[in-house]
Formats: sequence, structure tokens, C-alpha cells
Amino acid sequence: MDAGSVNYSSNTKDQPRFPLQEQLLQRRNSKENLDRFIPNRSAIDWDYARYMLTEGKNDKENPAVNSPSREAYRKKLAETLNLNKTRILAFKNKPPAPVELIPQEHISSFNPQPKLSKSRRYIPQTSERTLDAPDLVDDFYLNLLDWGSSNVLAIALGSTVYLWDASNGSTSELVTIEDENGPVTSVNWAPDGRHIAIGLNNSQVQLWDSTANRQLRTLSGGHRSRVGSMAWNNHILTTGGFDGQIINNDVRIRSHIVETYRGHQQEVCGLKWSASGQQLASGGNDNLLHIWDRSVASSQSATQWLHRLDDHTSAVKALAWCPFQGNLLASGGGGGDRTIKFWNTHTGACLNSVDTGSQVCALLWNKNERELLSSHGFTQNQLTLWKYPSMVKAAELTGHTSRVLFMAQTGDETLRFWNVFGVPEVAKAAPKAANEPFSHVNRIR
Repeated sequence: MDAGSVNYSSNTKDQPRFPLQEQLLQRRNSKENLDRFIPNRSAIDWDYARYMLTEGKNDKENPAVNSPSREAYRKKLAETLNLNKTRILAFKNKPPAPVELIPQEHISSFNPQPKLSKSRRYIPQTSERTLDAPDLVDDFYLNLLDWGSSNVLAIALGSTVYLWDASNGSTSELVTIEDENGPVTSVNWAPDGRHIAIGLNNSQVQLWDSTANRQLRTLSGGHRSRVGSMAWNNHILTTGGFDGQIINNDVRIRSHIVETYRGHQQEVCGLKWSASGQQLASGGNDNLLHIWDRSVASSQSATQWLHRLDDHTSAVKALAWCPFQGNLLASGGGGGDRTIKFWNTHTGACLNSVDTGSQVCALLWNKNERELLSSHGFTQNQLTLWKYPSMVKAAELTGHTSRVLFMAQTGDETLRFWNVFGVPEVAKAAPKAANEPFSHVNRIR
């Protein structure tokens, strides 16, 4: 015998080298798995078999000899005598099942169990809490509500700014503006969650310490009319006014105006800084969306925009930077536009546009899932949760009787709190970033 061969004779005591092949050969020689079909002679109708092998064959080869009446008689006779059979041989048992070339236990080891799909998150269809908000100004172009990093909600009702602490549900009055300077037209928390900027109808901006409940300073001399939008970028407070100007204010120095952006012809109603602090998005009542680059800003002259985007056909107020893709911006148009558009802010290209069917008032990305929440005005006054990038509706929340201006703020003088994004899963701790101003706190929600 050759050195590489295997002897399967019964008198061999050597252990075979290929147990899998040995197992298959033994099964083929067993009585339970036969590979031939043996006819059962006692069950065969020999007369019918002889007829089918002789006369039946002749009838098929000479169909012209049979008349229609004879053919009909033959079919009737065959049906009566049970001669409509097609099989000559008869078998006692059914054919055995085919032999498995590879046993099932070996197949399961090569096919791991499919990964279980993630359970669908429950999205409540009713608000968790509703608060009264009397004297809430129903103005699409203003920004009268903001939630700080200290879990305190600031809301402007007429000429008064109130603070609602979400941790204990307490409410306090921060300031009431004099009638000749008010009403309040915008509020915005600083990244530290302690200081807050208050924009006024008389073009001024007041800075307040909410913990000490005292005013720190007043920024003036930049705008000529009301300040309806604001956005923080570390120690820089960016303000947008009814005059179409955008001003960067360094709140640390006396001469606070450090850069001016001019590009809008009408009121600036939306301002948002990117997470990196390098790009600023601004939307206006002139239906324009501008992208500004902080690195080319100049204090000597009006800074030129990086991109001027005119795809919207109504006022652009709703702006939201994507938390998982730094150059992705979502923008929403007013009642004459009703679309949510997605932009690559590096190239200025419009990536997608979705018609929502109603006025888009505000946008908010989910920081833990690829989802976008939009709040709407006329005509449905709803909140819509979208899956990104498919933009399939995951949920639609109703309950407001007037337009939802800032996610929680409505024109029906109520605040509704919705648990839309749920509780995030516990993630690994991210590496600590380099020290920078306000680096010890999270960014504004």
C-alpha cells in the first residue's frame, strides 16, 4: 500500500486519516440509506406491462389507424379498468432520502447565527409636560427661547425674561426691560450655561449673569434696529439684526465689535456656528442662506461670504449643523418654500431637498442617532422626526394649536416638552480635548 493511501477493509485496525470521508462511506453501505430502487415483483401487473410495451407503443406510433370513435372507446375502457397508469414497475417502499454529503452539524459551524436587528425605539406621541406661556410674541423672525447647558430654559414673554430650571421645575424672573427699550427679541445662552445674552427691540444686547442675577454689560453701536438672532462661538457673540447686518462681538474687550458680515438685504432671522467654530451659517428674510468662514474674517471691512445660496423661495430661519458630519448643514424655508435642504458647506452643493408640506420653523439633529427633528407652522403645526439620509418619517407629533416656532415654543401660549430622541446608549469616554475657553462645559443644545 502507498504511504498516502487509506485502507477501508474490515481487518484494518489503523485509524483513518480522513474521518469525514469514512463517515460518508459507512452511511452508503448501511441498510438505512440505499442508492438503488428494487422493484416489488408481486405488486407488478404483468399483463398491463406487456400491453404497454407492445400494443400501447403501436397505438402511439400509428395514430392515423384509430378512428375518433375507437379512440373515445379506448379512453373510456382504460378509465373503467384503471389502465390510465404511466408506471410499469412497482415499489414496496418510497425511495430513501438522499445522503447528506456534509453533516448538518458541520454546516452549522460554517453559518453563524444572523445578527439580531436593533429593537425599534418607542417614540411617545404625547408631550411629557405642558407649561403656560402668556404674552408669547407670535413672530416667525424672532428667537425667544433657548435651553442652556446647565439645564435651564430661558424664555422671553413680552419684555420679561424667565428662567425655568428643568432639574427641579422652579421658575424665576431674570429681568424686565423698560417699555422704551423692549420688547425682548432674542435670547441665547453662553456655552458655560451661566451667562445669557438678551437682544432688544432698540438694537442693544444685554449680557447677564443668571447665577448672580445681575447685568454685566450692554453691547450697543452695531445695529440700527432690533436684534432678532444670536449665536455664541466661545467668547464671540454673533448678532443678526433687522438691518441685515451680522456682527461678531468679543465680550471680553471694551471695543466689542471685531468683525462685520454684510450680505443680507433684509432681516437676519437665523444664525448658527458649526461645531468647529470655523463656519457660520446665516439665514434671512431675503430668502438667502450664507456660509461665512471665520478664518477670513476681517475687522477692517465687511467680510465676503464663502457661499451665497439662493435655492430657498421663502425666509430661511431654521438652521442646524450635523453633529456627525462637520460640513453638513440642514436649512428650512418658510411658508412659501416648505422645504428642508441639505448642504455641503465646503463646496456649496445642495445634496437633497425635501418638501415637508408646511412652514419649517426650526431644526434639531439627534446627537445619538442619524435623525433630524423639524418643527412646523402653517398648516399642520406639527413636529416631524426624519430618518437621515433616507428622509423617511419616523414619527409625527401633534398637539399644538398654532405654529411650533422653536421646538418647544408655540404661538398658542404653551410650552410642550417631548421625549423624541430618547435616552442615549452609554458610550465610551472620548479623549480629552485641548484646553480652550469654555472647554469644561458642553455646547449649547
